[in-house]
Formats: sequence, C-alpha cells, structure tokens
Amino acid sequence: MSAPELSIGIVSWNTRDLLDACLRSIATAPDAVTREVIVVDNASADDTAEMVRDRHPDVTLIANADNRGYAAGNNQAIAAASGELILLLNPDIVVHPGGLETLVGVLRERPEAGAVAPRLILPDGSVQASCRSFPTPDVVLYEALGLSRFFPRSRRFGKYRMTWWGYDDERPVDQPMASAFMVRRAVLDQVGGMDEDFPIFFNDVDLCKRIREAGWEIRFTPRASMDHVGGASTSQVRRRMIVESHRSFVRFYRKHYRGTLPWWQYVGALALLAVGHRWRLLAHDLSRLLRGRPGVGATEG
Repeated sequence: MSAPELSIGIVSWNTRDLLDACLRSIATAPDAVTREVIVVDNASADDTAEMVRDRHPDVTLIANADNRGYAAGNNQAIAAASGELILLLNPDIVVHPGGLETLVGVLRERPEAGAVAPRLILPDGSVQASCRSFPTPDVVLYEALGLSRFFPRSRRFGKYRMTWWGYDDERPVDQPMASAFMVRRAVLDQVGGMDEDFPIFFNDVDLCKRIREAGWEIRFTPRASMDHVGGASTSQVRRRMIVESHRSFVRFYRKHYRGTLPWWQYVGALALLAVGHRWRLLAHDLSRLLRGRPGVGATEG
C-alpha cells in the first residue's frame, strides 16, 4: 500500500473518553485525504490503551510502560509516521468535517509555509486565543506590568497574546498552540522533532522558533475549525504544571536568548519571569485554600 498523505499523531495521558471522541471524529470525517492515526499512550491509568485496541483497531497504538512526557511521545509518533504531512493533535480535539482537507490545502497552496494551525473552538463556543508571538524581553515586560491587560487592543502591549486580533483572517504567526499543528515532514527532517528537554511545556514554542529560524512560514487559518476542551491532561496536576511551565520558560530563554541579548535584558527578563512565577503559585494556593483544598499535593522539588 502507498503511504498516506497525512499522519495524525496523538499523545494521551488519562484522557480515554476524550480520545475516543477524537478518534471517532477523525474516522468519520469525510475529507478526501488519505490518513493514518498513531496514538502514543503515556502509561494511562484509565484503560486508554485498552479502549484504543477495542474500539479503534485501525489505529496504530504505541503503549509506553511509563509516562515519557508530551515531547517524547510526539517524537515517537513522528518516527512511526509515514505521511508527507504530520498533524500533531491533542486527544481533547474534535475534528470538524473538512478540517483536515483544508489544512492540507493550505500547505499545498503555500509552498513557503512549513506548518499550519486551525481555529480552535472552546466548549462555550468562543474562539480560543491559540496564537502568540515569541516571548521576547519586551513582551515579558508588558505582561509583568499588566500593560497587556490594560491595553489589550494595542498591537504593542498586546503583542504576546495577540489580543488585538480576532482570529478572523488567515495570516503568518509565530507560535500557534500544538493542540492541532500540521507540519511538513521535510520541515521536521530539516529542524528536528520536539526537544525533549521541554517535556511538557514550550516544546511547541521551541519547535516553532526553529521552524521560523529555518526560513519557513507558519500560518493560522480560520477556514479550518476544531473543537478543543483544553488542559485535559495538565489540569489533573495543576500546581505541578505551573512549576514545570516556569522551568520550561526559563529553559527556552537560556536556549534561544542567552548570548544573543544584551546582558541586562536577559537578566531582567529572567527576574520578571521569576516574580510572575511566584505570583501564579501564590494565586493558585490561595484559590485552593479558599475552596477548602490546601495545595499540598505537589511540590517544586
């Protein structure tokens, strides 16, 4: 048999029912795109692997004996993929009819584009703010001072979260969320897969940074939409994820900005990130305390 046009890689951890809905949406999508689906399960405790074997026998299942993390899981899916295009998909996504075909079409139409992402729709029907710029020192400062919240329509102060934009037009972007991210295999062959030093967070930001630095464009298109629950795995261990997110942010800064920025910008950005991290932890713990659930389940260690 010839290789499919599209390989879809999904990394799961304790999201059995959501993954089931995701796989059903892919299987029933009428899109004229030949496709294969690869699920990498990171040692889920909710019988995810058994569900895939029983209900989706056409899906290639890689069942890890332990949780190898999101980046490593995606790399396993990429290594097993045979399509010239690869869609990295979260298990809490439901694919709309026509979405796969539209994303493939964008990459066919735009040879300068190395990757493309769709519009994501949250459970309440709103459009998810799924694209950001790269976290350069100026946006770290604007976020820390709250300028992005005071002036959300400003292209300068709202630069990081792109709060000035309504997700209603197709355009190049720096870093869309990898919840649904279609990329050319040729691009991954050129820049490499996900950096496993970012096991959960910022692996997609790092990948997008390397794609852009290699001269490829990354596009967002509202012509394709997908439903997204959001945070289905990470919400299970929220405080630990705040800690890991900060560690990954610092790691990203060290990888991409150390030695390329004036020392005072680099040190200042890291200091602002540290302050913001402490505030997030404090807000999280106070919220749990007010709800009668002291945050003692995870530590920074």
